[in-house]
Amino acid sequence: MRQASIAVLVAMLLSCAATPMLAQVPAPEPPVAPVHKLNLTAEQRYTIREIIKDVKDKPTSSSAAPAVGDPSPQGIEARPIPSEVAAKVPQVKSHKFFVAKDQIVIVDPKDNTVAELISLSP
Repeated sequence: MRQASIAVLVAMLLSCAATPMLAQVPAPEPPVAPVHKLNLTAEQRYTIREIIKDVKDKPTSSSAAPAVGDPSPQGIEARPIPSEVAAKVPQVKSHKFFVAKDQIVIVDPKDNTVAELISLSP
């Protein structure tokens, strides 16, 4: 009986060794959603939209629509956040903004990248 068990075990080991090893391919990673650096609430986004949409002097429009994390487009001069916005939404106080493709683009001045996008249409 013992010899039969050993023979079965050896046969199983040999059959495993004879099969080609399949390479393990890592599963594809799901697409990463844009990370919003500022984590603004819906109310804060509304406040920013309502104040900035009324700013009419020196339009800063662009046809480019950058994504969050992208560098700010060259040739676009971002403007300081209006003091009224800074008073109501303090985390954007040191940031700048411009308008592109019906979006308010908030730029982080530390690394000149897009920190947040806010649609001008509610």
